[in-house]
Amino acid sequence: MHKPDAATKPIVWTIASSDSGGGAGIQADLHTFAALDCHGCSVIAAVTAQNSTEVVGYEAVSQALFVTQLNCLLHDMPPQVIKIGLIPDTGLLEQLASWLAQHKTQYQFIVIADPVLSSSTGYNFVRQSTLSTWRHKLLPLLDLITPNLPELALLSQLPQAEVELQAGQLLQWGAKAVLIKGGHSNSIADITDHFISSNSSFQLTQPRLSTVHNHGTGCVLSSAIAAACAHDYELADSIIIGRAYLQQALCHSYATGKGAGSLQHHAWPTEPRYFSILKQPQDTDYDTLSFAAIAAPIGFYPVVDNVQWLKRLLPLEPDVIQLRIKHGTAGEVEQQIAEAVELSRDYQLRLFINDHWQLAIKYAAYGVHLGQEDLTTADLSAIAAAGVRLGISTHSYVELLRARQLLPSYIALGHIFTTQTKQMPSRPQGLIRLKRYAALCSDIPTVAIGGITTERLDAVLQCGVSGVAVVSAVTAQAEPEQAFSHFKHRVEQYYAHHA
Repeated sequence: MHKPDAATKPIVWTIASSDSGGGAGIQADLHTFAALDCHGCSVIAAVTAQNSTEVVGYEAVSQALFVTQLNCLLHDMPPQVIKIGLIPDTGLLEQLASWLAQHKTQYQFIVIADPVLSSSTGYNFVRQSTLSTWRHKLLPLLDLITPNLPELALLSQLPQAEVELQAGQLLQWGAKAVLIKGGHSNSIADITDHFISSNSSFQLTQPRLSTVHNHGTGCVLSSAIAAACAHDYELADSIIIGRAYLQQALCHSYATGKGAGSLQHHAWPTEPRYFSILKQPQDTDYDTLSFAAIAAPIGFYPVVDNVQWLKRLLPLEPDVIQLRIKHGTAGEVEQQIAEAVELSRDYQLRLFINDHWQLAIKYAAYGVHLGQEDLTTADLSAIAAAGVRLGISTHSYVELLRARQLLPSYIALGHIFTTQTKQMPSRPQGLIRLKRYAALCSDIPTVAIGGITTERLDAVLQCGVSGVAVVSAVTAQAEPEQAFSHFKHRVEQYYAHHA
């Protein structure tokens, strides 16, 4: 994939049709790209004559001009992501499939398609030849397709089947992933979208908003997903971001003409109310869980790997520490945890035990810290019942939503920068993502972790987190006590000044 340098915006194309009413199509796509800090380019397949109440007609561009647009842009402004919308002409679809097959591997762009087969006002663009081209030529080139329920039934040729079987048919024909939009369901209160790929699935549920001003929702959702992908978010995260962007735009939609009005384009969604409830197959329903709250702000949060380090730092009056023991026999680990908890009581230290939740409960530790993989195996109900506080690691929007729904005592956001402490499966999140994550958790304490040094400290704190966790910034230093005191003073000073 073509990567932009720091002075450019990621380039996203929309290959779709013009909406003269401005609420959907090319116009909505470009509004969305701009709001999400991408540079949008457009390849126009057709010009429609429409307003807020009807589509009067359309006229497709010539195949020659269509391909010329594609080649002209590719020569100078290659995309990171391509979004496909309404292409009402079978010949243009054929040309597009051929062009994508020729260039996709070389340029490594992501292709996301919203298969617009009819307008929201009821205008039908469906031809059997169009459907055949979608099924057999375009689907194998798509990284994601976002049909609504009627479109899924048409494309899959399984109108009476369950949506999972319908989506499975699209996967069998070559699509890498399917996002089934639930807006056409019979549910009055909620809308549930289903994501299905060959190796994962999840559901996103959000309240159905009572507004008639919803023109262009499908265009905006697929474009927002494309924009997030262009910013190098994984597909699952991009879908979560796109759905939150759509909910935000719907919340502020407005009237235009006599029919359905348009969505209001804002910036990156950060408020919790715009984000969906995430349900994954491996998750247990914990509606009744209630974890003990953290009495005071977290602040400076060192992480040490044995009780000897704890003893060394205790004279410096730490307020909170995490004990992360990764080596030793079961007996040795238990002995260290028992001793550490006893010491924490003597020094009025808020001690979190990493991973070993059974021992944290047994010895009545202040808290326990779990990774995402531990959430499916740990007895979260037992942790909550014991009054042990819970911290959860997160590295993405998927993990963040999962953690938020458990209402833990705090959420760790990482890794922010490159870290040598342990092998990480994800790339560093960086400050921009950290700020977005922290805003989404404005109602839950957050801790930034990963590669944080004194030089980076102020920039991290300015992202709005409740605390900063460090490992090697203390324990790997030539003078650990001095490093600890310096960090502690800087963090306390910042929070005192910004209280």
